[in-house]
Amino acid sequence: MIEQHTERSVVEAAPKQLFIAGAWVDAAAGATFDVLDPSTGEVLCAVADASPTDGTAALEAAAAAQPAFAVTPPRERADILTRAFHLMHERIDSLALLMTLEMGKPLAESRGEIAYAAEFLRHFAEEAVRINGGYQVAPNGNARFLVTRQPVGPSLLITPWNFPMAMGTRKVGPAIAAGCTSVIKPAPQTPLSMLALAAILHEAGVPDGAVNVVTTTRAGEVTAPMIRSGRARKLSFTGSTAVGRRLLEQCADQVMRTSMELGGNAAFIVFPDADLDAAVDGAVAAKMRNSGEACTAANRIYVHVDVIDEFAAKLARKMAALPVGRGVNDGVRVGPLIDAAARQKVQWLVEDALRCGAKVLTGGEVPDEPGYFYPPTVLTDVPETARMRHEEIFGPVAPLTAFTTEEEVLAAANDTEYGLVNYVYTNDLSRALRVAEALESGMVGVNQGVVSHPAAPFGGVKASGLGREGGPTGIDEFLETKYIGIAMA
Repeated sequence: MIEQHTERSVVEAAPKQLFIAGAWVDAAAGATFDVLDPSTGEVLCAVADASPTDGTAALEAAAAAQPAFAVTPPRERADILTRAFHLMHERIDSLALLMTLEMGKPLAESRGEIAYAAEFLRHFAEEAVRINGGYQVAPNGNARFLVTRQPVGPSLLITPWNFPMAMGTRKVGPAIAAGCTSVIKPAPQTPLSMLALAAILHEAGVPDGAVNVVTTTRAGEVTAPMIRSGRARKLSFTGSTAVGRRLLEQCADQVMRTSMELGGNAAFIVFPDADLDAAVDGAVAAKMRNSGEACTAANRIYVHVDVIDEFAAKLARKMAALPVGRGVNDGVRVGPLIDAAARQKVQWLVEDALRCGAKVLTGGEVPDEPGYFYPPTVLTDVPETARMRHEEIFGPVAPLTAFTTEEEVLAAANDTEYGLVNYVYTNDLSRALRVAEALESGMVGVNQGVVSHPAAPFGGVKASGLGREGGPTGIDEFLETKYIGIAMA
């Protein structure tokens, strides 16, 4: 177990002010808000609560820094990201503890996220020096076409609370690599990780104004003026589909470049020829990462009728055996949910499913203890009428439904407005490819329960978003393509 004074010292050392134009500053009028430990409900610390004026100041700093940063040699930008990558690994223990305290996930998961987050910086350091263009002879031979790539410009990056460091580096990494300045607005539940990242980037050599961070409880009031000002040229948002739709409406007025990673409703499909033990392990990975608080979480688990009883029994045993507790304690695999509202929603969805006829194999009851804990839960016979078949659960609940035919399960899996990721378990290669191609999602995991990787394009279709993050295409979101025509004498 981590000693209490270590927890306290990590929180005390963390930055708590706004980061604007290379300086740590208080919010206007000194406003602050409390950051809570979701495992206890107690206050960890207070951080600056930005106003619209603070947001405008951050955007002005980004806009002022943009011309010089845009022409910074690619190697210099790559070197900044590489230095930040190494600093994150040097401080992985303190960064992981800080994340666990403000977000709740077990320390092992926090350490994994810091390493994962750092990989985005290394990946985009390599992409920064490979931004290419083209040269072409006009079809009639009378001109030459030059194609170049240039930074979009000042970017507004809005990150969620569930992966507070990785979602930050997945956005700011390609922005820096492309030569775009940015204003980052982290979620109010988990601002400390992003502020720590800002300190690392500053130490790594990011020029003043190139990266700015504003923490606030008034997201709409702070971001709307930045979007409508015309000075920000790019918005990258990770969060709910409902908020994404509102942001798209605001961006439409400025015809602003956007990329959106929104909600998910992932299907996890187990065919009768699958390795059931591997499928159970994959389901636990796909469902329980971050205690189920992930847009990639398996939200609807479809198992063939011939194997569902065996699968359900094995999954229930695995889920019931996962230790629940404060993420700082040794051996804990499942931490608390982020806040009381999140737990209340999960419990409401479970109660609704039970009213619709579902059955509980394990879990399903809110524990009587401090913090926002919810036990790993497995439900069977979850009908189409249950709300959790249509909404993100965002908690440690695995709902199982039987299917008979491939056509039936494909229709069910695609019967959603979302399309982020789906999972397929089968030992039939032809079926795996056929089903993966038919699934309406931006990503498919075949015989694996985790698909996220910095070198792969992450994103969805339909109401799950626009654009891609990570991979070789991730930097494209921050680049404009310019064609230069040259007449030949």
